[in-house]
Amino acid sequence: MFANIHKFDFMIIEDEYIRLIFGLKLKQIRTDKNLSLFGLAKLTGLSKSYLNEIEKGKKYPKTDKIAILAESLEVPYDHLVSLKLDKNLAPIGEILQSKILKEIPLDLFGIKENNLIDIIANAPAKVNAFISTIIKISQNYNLTRESFFLAALRSYQEAHNNYFDDIEESVEKFAKSYQVDLSKKITSKDLEEILVEEFNYIIDTEELVKHKNLTDLRNVYIPKKNTLLLSNEISEAQKTFIYAKELAYNFLKIENRLYTFPWIKFKSFDQVLNNFIASYFAGALIIPKRTLTAQLKELFSQTDWQPLRLHKIVKSYNCSDETFYQRLTNILPKVFNIKNLFFLRFTHKEGSTSYRLSKELHITQQQAPHANRNQEHYCRRWVSLKTIHDFQNSSQEKSSSGIQISSYENSSNQYLVLSAANKDPFKKDIYRSISIGMLLSPHLKRKLKFLKEDTFENQLVGVTCESCTVKNCTERVAEPWRLQKQERYKEIEDTVKKIMDSYS
Repeated sequence: MFANIHKFDFMIIEDEYIRLIFGLKLKQIRTDKNLSLFGLAKLTGLSKSYLNEIEKGKKYPKTDKIAILAESLEVPYDHLVSLKLDKNLAPIGEILQSKILKEIPLDLFGIKENNLIDIIANAPAKVNAFISTIIKISQNYNLTRESFFLAALRSYQEAHNNYFDDIEESVEKFAKSYQVDLSKKITSKDLEEILVEEFNYIIDTEELVKHKNLTDLRNVYIPKKNTLLLSNEISEAQKTFIYAKELAYNFLKIENRLYTFPWIKFKSFDQVLNNFIASYFAGALIIPKRTLTAQLKELFSQTDWQPLRLHKIVKSYNCSDETFYQRLTNILPKVFNIKNLFFLRFTHKEGSTSYRLSKELHITQQQAPHANRNQEHYCRRWVSLKTIHDFQNSSQEKSSSGIQISSYENSSNQYLVLSAANKDPFKKDIYRSISIGMLLSPHLKRKLKFLKEDTFENQLVGVTCESCTVKNCTERVAEPWRLQKQERYKEIEDTVKKIMDSYS
């Protein structure tokens, strides 16, 4: 995977652009004259395969061949060689010269540029309208370039069920190479020794504290000095994760990387992808697949739900709740074939009435809920939000956890949702929760022996208050105006239908 997806070289240089434009113009003129490639070959004396390669932008004809084409098609020579495109092809020129195709990670999804250009060439006006629509939607939803990259990465994760064999194997190779015992709890000291001794790192815990505007950063890596600046406020688990990511960058020989955690900005999609690879490696190193699989099999085999047993599993690793739940999204689909699941991270500022869905992953892409960009209010009946509320109103310092079955209104889907909440250690008055939800299905019930009727609270939930039909909801914080609007339109539609029927 690394060899293929680290390189994103779709750069249309001038010669390629000229070939593509000539080919597109030739194809347009030919089709306007209702000529097939076979017919054009007969008309010009040029081979069909040669003409096909010209139209696809693979070859640019010599002067004498252009003259033959111009004469045969009854168009001026200058028109054929001009880079100026007709009105209906103009959008293609704009797209080819824009940054859009350069920034979309086409290779990641197995899309070849020539295939995409063929699609554009066959319906330029429609494709241009589609791309323009996507851009407008992005602008309306305040979708930044970074958000676009992250959305592309999320789709890539979902397409692979968020499991990557090559990264898992790399972790095994690393552990063997550096004699890291994956059967034991890994500490930051274990990993720091490798960073310093093998990769000549300098660890500095004094510099960041001098800069008040960097209090949100956990670390900064300075490549020229091979120095890792660490916040002196991070926990042991956070330090271990940071060290594991640094080891991933070095062991996997990843150079195009981010230098801060959390990230400040991405320069390219490669950096987004490489950040994910390093994070995946870190999670797989800290929470080894074999150990976690054995623990989950034992947990799932219990006939009664034992939350303390799950708590002990989490605490057996030197990790945060988020790292553990993220790791579940790797293992559950691969090992237990539990693919209908979602992962959510919510953040909430104390005193605010809003909750922000800051991270999400949907393995089969059909699970609810998805992030809402319209500033609507997420359903307060979700355990994801309840755990934040419970943590805020408790004296606990570590985390608050919860579990419930969420039954979505107007849907037959039900989800078993586990959630944990705590305070953001780097942001004042900010709380966060992470949740994993699994679609209730016969398969899930077979896998989870403790999943019986009435084992867990069953809560009827919506998505947002503005679109929720649940009656007499005491947790509601906004009126269901979206539904009310739909009902008004339906009444108008019914009335108009009755009028029309009365005249027939």
